[in-house]
Amino acid sequence: MSSRLSFFFLLFCLIFTRFYRLNWGSGQFYHPDENNMAISVSQLKPGNFNPHFFAYGQFPLYLAYFSLYPLIHQPDFSQAVLALRFWSAIFSVLSVAIFYLISKHLFSRKIFRRIFFLFLVFNPGLIQLAHFGTTESLLIFVFAANLYLSFRLFQKLDSRTLFLASLVGGIGLASKVTSLIFTFPVFFVLLISFLKSKKKIIHLPLIIHYSLCLLLFFILFSPYTILGNSDFRSSLSYETGVATGRLKVFYTNQFLHSLPYLFQLTKIFPYSSGLPVFIFGSIGFILLLFTNYRLLFTKKILIILFSSFVYFLYIGQLYVKWTRFMSPLFFLPPLFAVFFLSQIKSKTIVIILTIICIVPGIYFLKIYCQPDIRLTASHWLVANLPPDTIVLSEAGNVVNLPVTDHRLQITNLDFYHLDDDPSFLPRLIDRLSRSDYLLVPSRRIFKNQVGIDFPLSSLYYQNLFSGQLGFSEIKKFEIKNYFVLNPENAEETWSVFDHPTIRIFQKTSRLSPEQYRNLLKP
Repeated sequence: MSSRLSFFFLLFCLIFTRFYRLNWGSGQFYHPDENNMAISVSQLKPGNFNPHFFAYGQFPLYLAYFSLYPLIHQPDFSQAVLALRFWSAIFSVLSVAIFYLISKHLFSRKIFRRIFFLFLVFNPGLIQLAHFGTTESLLIFVFAANLYLSFRLFQKLDSRTLFLASLVGGIGLASKVTSLIFTFPVFFVLLISFLKSKKKIIHLPLIIHYSLCLLLFFILFSPYTILGNSDFRSSLSYETGVATGRLKVFYTNQFLHSLPYLFQLTKIFPYSSGLPVFIFGSIGFILLLFTNYRLLFTKKILIILFSSFVYFLYIGQLYVKWTRFMSPLFFLPPLFAVFFLSQIKSKTIVIILTIICIVPGIYFLKIYCQPDIRLTASHWLVANLPPDTIVLSEAGNVVNLPVTDHRLQITNLDFYHLDDDPSFLPRLIDRLSRSDYLLVPSRRIFKNQVGIDFPLSSLYYQNLFSGQLGFSEIKKFEIKNYFVLNPENAEETWSVFDHPTIRIFQKTSRLSPEQYRNLLKP
């Protein structure tokens, strides 16, 4: 009975961590992908289902629209966001459930399956993605389902399981075409079965059947990928250019000179997993490689590791290395951490380490348990700055800080072009001379535009933070939800969309334009 109660408690925690405060942000939405998808959903209407947005497929857009349709025939932007977030949370719950089923094939003892479940429940990365109305939770579900179905295919190669796999794979393709890589576990099993079989002719129809059904579901769930082929190809060309670095855009500055694979291992996984899980997971992976290497060659472990390795090898080498690109692999550090714990004989130590491992996830929930940090900062500005105060802020943070008091004179300069626009420096000097306060709404620019590639930006922020520009920091807004690791040191999208650190500087010394010019001379 206690075992059943503990499972239901874990299930409650899973649902709570995914659905609590899905309306966070108080009407302010800062994730560009979420915004673009919501705009597309709000434009859909009977007789016209062209999304006019092709960075993603139509399945998640149609899912959000038709789930609202019985109640709201024409959802507005905010309603579309909530619908997208609802389905993101649903798929996050389903993903954890499938990973738990997978763990039954990996851990013989129930206690370690429950610990794995617990680690996924309080995984900071999965909690965050469930609160964004984007495709990541859905794609994690697709990868998890493909892994699980490939296990079943290894046990018995039957057409029913293949049909389910083609349905899941088709949903993935209809959500994002690059999710073709998530079909690798199924194709891998089919290939192994084909090579091992003496009657290869029997397996060929199954492979063809799977491939054709996969294509059919893709077209069925994302028809405008074909009907709007020219727009799709144009979008795909742009997205591919950005992903590979062929097209340099301002919002990928952080990846300049970044090292493939090492960047993900230092800037993403320690934060998305929580530092304890990442450390124990790293130890568990090493133990698996060097002390239990025979376990690597069991069929089910091989499917997981080989499929994950293929994904990491391909996605990890891309120029852009956003956190969400690694999200299908968020289950690996918890998995390896549980393997490490399973090697410890002391039950007391296992319990202590387990508690330590879930602390970062509990801390992370603080983001959604309090008002949005940008609203808190905005209210402070209105309450503490006198009317007609001149404030210089940075544009390019998706949405500018929502200051409702129009008596404050706030100018948002696009600091992304500080180094490539010759006309920017005179405008900056003019604004510095006239401004009473400076507002740094996130780490997006001062953490990214550094070094010899950004000489003016480097000088500007160096002088600002040292006080040389005549401004001193008087207020810092941050959600102290981190456990050892400062989120500002992670890949930028980890923090800027839901918990940026906001800094306010007050002018304490008035400098002449010439003094500013000398300070900002590269």
